[in-house]
Amino acid sequence: MDDVKIGEILLPGDEDTQQKQEEKVRRRFWPTFRKAARQIPFSRDVAAAYYCAIDRETPLRVRGILLAALGYFVLPIDAVPDVLAVIGFTDDIAVLTTAFALINRHIKERHYEEADRVLADDEKPA
Repeated sequence: MDDVKIGEILLPGDEDTQQKQEEKVRRRFWPTFRKAARQIPFSRDVAAAYYCAIDRETPLRVRGILLAALGYFVLPIDAVPDVLAVIGFTDDIAVLTTAFALINRHIKERHYEEADRVLADDEKPA
């Protein structure tokens, strides 16, 4: 996936767009994450990014970038179908990796603690 396509995907959008994206991510994140967790080498970071994206203390632009990346991750149809075992998540990994590079200093220790708690429990949070 080229940088131009990734750049388009990661546009944060306006507040209304972000709200719609957040609703979609909240609804679809955990089921998609559970399917992909074994195939994504940085599952802890993805879970922490989810908590960062829904944290109201995270700056709006950062939340928008994360919601866009996580929204792409949870889309049922994307550039490479996720049902294709390991290669199906390569485009998602590219988008998520780029988003992390842009915003990594905003993912706080508390986001990682929440991710660790959920990953240790191996169940969907409330």
